[in-house]
Amino acid sequence: MGLNLLDVGVIGFYLAGVTLFGLRFRKQDRTLQSYFLAEKAVPWWAIALSIVAAETSTLTIISIPGLAYDQDFRFLQLAIGYLLGRIVVSFVLIPQYSRGNLLTAYQLIEQRFGPRMQTLTGSVFLLTRAAAEGVRIFAVAVIVRIALAGLFHGLTSLASDVLAIAVVVLLTLIYTFEGGMAAVIWTDVMQLAVYVACTLGCVFAIAQLVPGGWSTIVSMGSHAGKFRVLDLSWSLAKPYTLWAGVIGGTFLTVASHGTDQLIVQRLLSARNERQSKAALLSSGVFVLFQFALFLLVGVLLFVFYRSFPMTAGIPKGDSIFPTFIVTQLPHGISGLFIGAILAAAMSNLSAALNALSSTTVVDFYQRWAPAATEERRIVISRRATAFWATMLFVLAVISRSGGRVLEMGLTIASVAYGALLGVFLLGVLTRRATERGAMVGMVAGLGFNICLWIFTTTAFTWYVAFGCGVTFLIGYGMSLAWPKNTINA
Repeated sequence: MGLNLLDVGVIGFYLAGVTLFGLRFRKQDRTLQSYFLAEKAVPWWAIALSIVAAETSTLTIISIPGLAYDQDFRFLQLAIGYLLGRIVVSFVLIPQYSRGNLLTAYQLIEQRFGPRMQTLTGSVFLLTRAAAEGVRIFAVAVIVRIALAGLFHGLTSLASDVLAIAVVVLLTLIYTFEGGMAAVIWTDVMQLAVYVACTLGCVFAIAQLVPGGWSTIVSMGSHAGKFRVLDLSWSLAKPYTLWAGVIGGTFLTVASHGTDQLIVQRLLSARNERQSKAALLSSGVFVLFQFALFLLVGVLLFVFYRSFPMTAGIPKGDSIFPTFIVTQLPHGISGLFIGAILAAAMSNLSAALNALSSTTVVDFYQRWAPAATEERRIVISRRATAFWATMLFVLAVISRSGGRVLEMGLTIASVAYGALLGVFLLGVLTRRATERGAMVGMVAGLGFNICLWIFTTTAFTWYVAFGCGVTFLIGYGMSLAWPKNTINA
């Protein structure tokens, strides 16, 4: 069936509405705290939903249904670790962040180890977050290529991808540049509500299309093993086992939600420590529901396409859900859904731009220009936002040659997360760790994970646990060998 002009109009209206909504939060009088932390005036429930939106992205919406369509519910085992990891962050790291007037996660590292360690951790974050975010933004091109194939008729694949990515990056830049963190959080809340509502509507729509409804879905899904959740096998090469979910998922979440500025910035925006914890823990419950919902969509699509085989072949992987939306949903509804998926990309991109900008200004520029006025810092913050938007656009285009976008994005992030988490745990859990020892440990942990990625078949879900262990052990050992600058905290 494909999209028509009505769908395109709905998509355009929705994206324009999101952009204008974000612009409502721009202010003339700005400080770094108001620009990057929304003046610490955001309620916990909004931060919780913003955290969910920030870690969802287009990757989740298109790749998780594809995983269930091709495999089963085993991805849900990661959510167990996601919940456990949030508990660890709440009781180990959030109290540390609440003790100082911090703007970034890496200021905590400066307080504990010194400026060189802050520079190293901030640099690793900037490089890996930019690379991982480029992959996430490329997911936009997957959606647009399928949804607007008619409009892009005559354009090369490269040209259509570049155009799609450019539109989303530009619109996101506009409201992030002007509105800062307040615009990011509240547009997150709005966009999450829309895409979850659309997904729920899609679930009931597919159930209505399948002959026999839910009884057929349960019967065919069970017969094909699609509702399998637990995998008790022990293999480092398999990403979705119970052990990888509980152990790897916990370490991954402690790293991503405790050391990555993308999430930490939201936690720092809470009114107090209690609200920060409430936001983080409640977001874990919602993420579990959301994962289950998108996996259910994949099973429903499996049953649907087995009930109505396509003569031209059934789509696979990341394209399965967008293809269904474009070809099976009524006009207008399909346009709204595509708009909601693109808006999810904007939500994640705005979070990344704000996090990259805050780290650039607070962890680098402020140290190079300590005498700069607050007005000058805001100007530099906006320039940094525009710079990173350009960089992410370029990286998204380069990411066209990658594989399944969800796993590729998680892999890139996980390689660095292990070393980052090891350094944070050295600083928080030990008194004898030194800056030199932590730096050696971090380099070792990062190098170890790069070797795992390139030379072994180890699944990405284990990278953080292994990298953290190597960083912590070598960092602590080298600190004992070089006890200079020990901090008795």
